[in-house]
Amino acid sequence: VQLQASGGGLVQAGGSRRLSCVVSGRTFATTGLGWFRQPPGKEREFVAAISAAGNAKDYADSVKGRFTISRDNAKNTVFLQMNSLRPEDTAVYYCATSSRPFFGGRAESSYGSWGQGTLVTVSS
Repeated sequence: VQLQASGGGLVQAGGSRRLSCVVSGRTFATTGLGWFRQPPGKEREFVAAISAAGNAKDYADSVKGRFTISRDNAKNTVFLQMNSLRPEDTAVYYCATSSRPFFGGRAESSYGSWGQGTLVTVSS
């Protein structure tokens, strides 16, 4: 399984950014997906998760109402739309595929394959 994340960069506080992650080597339509992030000097943390069918989503409290996870099964791609960005959103963002059936949830241990990460820097 390979995951290729993109879309990171420098953005001003209050701005928006959309991350993409293309997944290959796996039956995408039956796989739950997640986004995690690792702020500088901190441990990696859960951001958002989406079920295989796209009908179940979960968000960390810190991003709820600002971030939206979505997927395009025809393009084997998962997205993370980030709005109203804050300096504390600065982190390397990782996409991951769930090793549990259909929905991975919040635990890192539920995800078996990870992308290389894409850096998002939010300036104040």
